[in-house]
Amino acid sequence: MSKLQFALAFSVSVLAISLVAPAYGRNTTTPPAPPDSTLYTNYFTGAGYQNFTWIVCGSTQDSSGCYGAGSLGPFGRGGALMEGNPSTNGNTVTRAIYVVDIASGSTGNGVTLYVYKKTDTVTTSSDTVTVTLLRTVNLPLTGGSTALCSMAANNRFIFIGTDQSPQAVRVQKNNLSTLLVGGFSPPINVTSITADKYGYVTVTFGGFTGGESGNYIFGPDGSGVGDGGGAWFMLNTVTGVSTTTLPPSSAEPAVRLQVWPKTKQPSDKN
Repeated sequence: MSKLQFALAFSVSVLAISLVAPAYGRNTTTPPAPPDSTLYTNYFTGAGYQNFTWIVCGSTQDSSGCYGAGSLGPFGRGGALMEGNPSTNGNTVTRAIYVVDIASGSTGNGVTLYVYKKTDTVTTSSDTVTVTLLRTVNLPLTGGSTALCSMAANNRFIFIGTDQSPQAVRVQKNNLSTLLVGGFSPPINVTSITADKYGYVTVTFGGFTGGESGNYIFGPDGSGVGDGGGAWFMLNTVTGVSTTTLPPSSAEPAVRLQVWPKTKQPSDKN
C-alpha cells in the first residue's frame, strides 16, 4: 500500500469513528416548552387610553378557547405597556405587566409606572389566570394628555421617557429603583427609546430637523456604553419600529467609524 492509499484509508477510518462516537459532555436534550407556550394574551384599549382589557386564549392539552379576561386601570392616560420575562415553576408561569400612566396626579401631567403580576396556572384542560397590581412608582418625568411616551427594556432594566422631559428614567426590575439618565445641554426632550435582542437600549433625543438631536446607548447591565449626536434608533427581532414614532429626516447624519484599544481610551469618543 502506498503512502497516499494509507493516508486516505486512515482518514476514512477516523471519519467513520467520529460519526458513530458518542458526544460525551454535550447536552443534546431539547428543553421542555413552557406550560403556557400554546396560550396568548391579547390587549384592547378603551376610550382615552384609561383602561386596557386583557384576554388569554389558545389551547391546552385537552381543550381550546379563551380561559380568562380582565382589565387594567383606570389610568389618567396609558402611554406605554410592556410584558416582562416569564418565570416558570412547575405548571405555573408568572410575568410582570408594566403600564406607564402619563397623565396621573392632581395636575394631570405626572408620570406613574404601574406594575402588575400576571399568573397562569396551566393544567391539561384549563388555564387559571390572575392579574394583580403589585406596586406603583412615581417617575421624575413630565407627562400630560398630549404627551408621547417611549419605553424599552432588557432583562434587568426598563427605560422610560416622554417628549416633555429632557431625560429618561432607568427602572431596575428587581426592586423598582429609579435613576435619571441621559440629557444634553441645552436640553433636548426624549423622542424614542428602542432596544435590540441582546439587551442594548438607545434613548433618542430630538429629531433630525428643526433643532438639535442626540442619543445615549446603554448596555445589558444598564450602564452607558456610548453617546453622541443624531437621532439614532435600534431594531429587534420581535417588534417593528413604526416610523410614525420617529423624528423625520431631511439629511444624512455623519457616520464616524473608529476603533480604540481597550487598554487606551480617548477622552472624547464622540
